[in-house]
Amino acid sequence: MDIDTHDLETKAGIPPEALVTHGEMMRIVEDFKQANDERLTSIEKRRGDVLLEEKVARMNEAISTHQRQIDTLTVKQARPPLASERADAQTHDAREHKSAFDIYVRSGESAGLRALELKAMSVGSNPDGGYVVPPELERAIGERLLTISPIRSLAARREISSNLYKKPFMTAGPAVGWVGETDPRAQTTSPTLAELSFPAMELYAQPAATAMLLDDAAVNIAEWLASEIDQVFAQQEGIAFVTGDGINKPKGFLAYTTVANASWSWGSIGYVASGAAGAFPASNPADVLIDLTSALGTGYRQNGTFAMNRKTQSAIRKFKDSNGNYLWSPGLQAGQPATLLGYPLAVDDNMPDIAANSLSVAFGEFSRRYQ
Repeated sequence: MDIDTHDLETKAGIPPEALVTHGEMMRIVEDFKQANDERLTSIEKRRGDVLLEEKVARMNEAISTHQRQIDTLTVKQARPPLASERADAQTHDAREHKSAFDIYVRSGESAGLRALELKAMSVGSNPDGGYVVPPELERAIGERLLTISPIRSLAARREISSNLYKKPFMTAGPAVGWVGETDPRAQTTSPTLAELSFPAMELYAQPAATAMLLDDAAVNIAEWLASEIDQVFAQQEGIAFVTGDGINKPKGFLAYTTVANASWSWGSIGYVASGAAGAFPASNPADVLIDLTSALGTGYRQNGTFAMNRKTQSAIRKFKDSNGNYLWSPGLQAGQPATLLGYPLAVDDNMPDIAANSLSVAFGEFSRRYQ
């Protein structure tokens, strides 16, 4: 029996263009490894070859280009459609609200929407008085952001209805000990708790539309809004999640106090120095990456993820272990992330470039330490 694998892969959610690009990238990766091995051999013999250096650099950039194309195609395929806009999937009130919202966006005035919002306010459906945006559009934008923003997809997420979320953390657990079945149990000390507050900030966008577009009844306004907003929202979120100062925006995980990992304390971020100013060590550069992963406790390391920008990834792509095996590997299938030391690698171009005192590589279980 003949099976069309192309059709199966498309049904599995992988666009055929991504499969072609992924195949080309895998071929280039093998060529890159061979060329880089030749470059390293040339350096060891103290006969640096400029042509080899340029060849490796070109192939390194080609791998990054193919990865960007795969990421773009995968994100495009993963964006959820506004399926809930089907009339049979909505209640009467939801259809009425969607229709009024559509008129409001097109004309800037809708008595029906205003009446619905007043009705929602009177029944207390929302502390702020109703929902201006139809719920299905709000969910669609949130789901699309999840496929675009690297840190949003890694971090813990919580939906709230107020403007502040408070989360208690146990910084020191209760004392424990082993006893026999009939031995008395001494009273243990109480756990030490701390509390983190997450104020809800507002991210807004004002997409531009022509009068012709708004007058066109065939244009799906909800779909147009979602497609216009998801990219710009993701860009702003990406910056804030990494380096945001916390003023009217989220506080980025690199904005917290950083200390040498040996001096780590609650409320700070531990770091492992590379040992070279603005670079990795010339000898055994991969060792510092191993030190970084080993700095975390076992409970936080097993589901850890690396985060770095594309320039840093290009530099690390050349690293090998003591047995001559490359530490970086492309995803085995289209849509899967590359791995480093066996851990997933998230590429976020908001991460700093390699420089003196920069925090260019992050590693950890983001879902347990960033909300």
